[in-house]
Amino acid sequence: MLSWISVISAWSIPIMVAFIPLYAYTRKVPVYESFVEGAKGGFSTAIGIIPHLVGMMVAISVFRSSGALEFFVGWTGPFLQSLGVPSEILPLGLLRPLTGTGSLAYTTELIRAYGPDSMIGRIASTIQGSTDTTLYVLTVYFGAVGIRNGRYALKVGLFSDLVGFIAAIAVCLLVFG
Repeated sequence: MLSWISVISAWSIPIMVAFIPLYAYTRKVPVYESFVEGAKGGFSTAIGIIPHLVGMMVAISVFRSSGALEFFVGWTGPFLQSLGVPSEILPLGLLRPLTGTGSLAYTTELIRAYGPDSMIGRIASTIQGSTDTTLYVLTVYFGAVGIRNGRYALKVGLFSDLVGFIAAIAVCLLVFG
């Protein structure tokens, strides 16, 4: 069974890459021209989101460099410890909605320091899979398509991150604790 999955996994993308242009050609779609037109649109989108990316990176740098992250962790750490939650996890919960790369780097540091099979490593890995980079998504994608009023997107996104963070901790403590 595992060998079939490996074969399907190895051939699925090359088959799709060959099938899609062939199918488009049979439907009389100008394949190359369509590709070039899409690439032009993608390039202009990439140029358009650069200011949003720069703004997000500056905000994250200010947040970390100002000491606000360390202050918040120091302030809430004892409360989390009383609940059996390692306080080392809290910065990940704060970074994850902001930056995927920053939270992955922090998770890597935690796993390197405590090991992948430690409670901290397991909780950090579960948080990475249970939450999203909400502020990044809103900044980049809403900025790329020109949405100025996200209405409830920010509230719902951050609430879902909070639920994912709490659920990841609870599940790990229940299963591995």
